Amino acid sequence: MFSLEAVLFFIGLLLVATFLQTYAKKFGIPFHIILILLGFAGSELATQYFSIDTGIRWDNFQGIIFYLFLPVLIFESAQKIDAEELWKGLIPILLLALPLMLIAAFITAFILYFAIGHPVGFPWITALLAGILLSATDPAAIIASLEKTKAPKRLKVLLEGESLFNDATAVVFFTLLVAVASGRESMFSWYSGTIQFLQVFFGGITVGVIVSLVAGVILLKTQLRYIHVLINFIAAYGSYIISDHIFHFSGVMAVLAAGLIFGKLKTKINDIQSRKFTEDIWGFAAYSVELLLFLFAGVSITAGMFTQQWLAMLIGIASVIVARFVIICGILSPVSRLPGIEPLPLNQQVIMTWGGVRGTVTIALALSLPLQLESWFTVQSIAYGVVLFTLLFQTTTIDIVVGRSKPS
Repeated sequence: MFSLEAVLFFIGLLLVATFLQTYAKKFGIPFHIILILLGFAGSELATQYFSIDTGIRWDNFQGIIFYLFLPVLIFESAQKIDAEELWKGLIPILLLALPLMLIAAFITAFILYFAIGHPVGFPWITALLAGILLSATDPAAIIASLEKTKAPKRLKVLLEGESLFNDATAVVFFTLLVAVASGRESMFSWYSGTIQFLQVFFGGITVGVIVSLVAGVILLKTQLRYIHVLINFIAAYGSYIISDHIFHFSGVMAVLAAGLIFGKLKTKINDIQSRKFTEDIWGFAAYSVELLLFLFAGVSITAGMFTQQWLAMLIGIASVIVARFVIICGILSPVSRLPGIEPLPLNQQVIMTWGGVRGTVTIALALSLPLQLESWFTVQSIAYGVVLFTLLFQTTTIDIVVGRSKPS
């Protein structure tokens, strides 16, 4: 558990972070980078000069991330997405979030496994776990740039929809692979693995739909804004816990389904102020979770990651870029030319390739890696390296890419 000193330590970091955010925006520095650096510097000072135990432990993180943080991130993203635009782009979004995400994960794993070249210390199951973890995209850092540069609205919807669904898919596969890699389950065959995935995946959706419909009936019968917020949180956390803990389905898929349904239900609430109030509360909750996740990542970073794992980081960065290029330009582009699907022009392919940044969910899963897992430190280092690269280079150059990719 976190000690009172550790709690005060993180409160202090949050206070400093809020002070620095204004300057980060003023000088155009990605705020997530500031958070990681702040967490790292704060941890070094706290442990070396003040003997404060920050409380960073894997057994703390697993419960916090899966039962506290992920429901907020998934539900908030799901309930705010434009359902009509999502439906229009559903085919390419589902392709990106399921088969293409798995192809990207396999390409990433393949490059990592053979480039690292250590089958004993970095076995295939670990490489595949890293591939899945690195395949969860997070376009939040570049959406503002897309809106500022007046990029096509379809791009925003495709990137947000892909992130929403592939985050959930990545968490499902990550959980299954961690169980196998940790020895809690035996290595399943393709057939049994597919059946297990489908049960966990669609079972979670079913639970989420049922819980959200029951909660939605109550939501529409009350006009009290605080009750609206409370029912939202009950739907999010209730669907997750019931699905994950009681039925052993995917809690993330349950929250995703509940969030999409509540996003539709909120349009039926006549009190606009109440709707705005609920959206603001969820926005605050998601903002706070992202803040803490990147601070946690900074606190858990060690100098050894960059001195010992720098080559693995570079391999990881190269592998995700290659994988992204293959699935967007090599697969999605020709598929988008099929009847009934809006074609994806070359300029949009370029933006989607460079806009496939990694962020919150990748960090969350990296923090939750069990220490019993062989090469957990290598996987976590690769994840941090990839996220830092996307924040430092991809998010800061997306304006240039969008500008040069505009049709003449």
